[in-house]
Amino acid sequence: MKTLKFFMIIGIVSFTIFSFTSEVQDEWVVPAEYVNMKNPTDPSVDLAIGKSLYSKHCKSCHGKEGYGDGPKAKDVEGDLGDFSSAEYQAQTDGELFYKTSFSRGDMPEYTKKMPDDEDRWLIVNYMRTMKE
Repeated sequence: MKTLKFFMIIGIVSFTIFSFTSEVQDEWVVPAEYVNMKNPTDPSVDLAIGKSLYSKHCKSCHGKEGYGDGPKAKDVEGDLGDFSSAEYQAQTDGELFYKTSFSRGDMPEYTKKMPDDEDRWLIVNYMRTMKE
């Protein structure tokens, strides 16, 4: 009987920890210094470069239109987001820059693949063109 109680307690604790961890992972908290960061690039300039970089680094997961339906999307855990949605577009450029730069879950870190900050800002500018 003691063994049954022990396993029940372990099961409840494990379930609680797993549930809490999953909930925390869904929220992607961006540090304040990035939220308020201003985009140093002109969105009307070099948009073609942003599109090219997006195609090379992002399209395989996020899809051509940013719907999260790229060919590799099925292999990724979690929500890839919809870049055309009002919720996504409501984020600041700094938030998008942070999320484009740093990893979380299956999202790779791009500060090594694209060490030039300007490249990631150009991708942010291109993602802005995907709004509905």
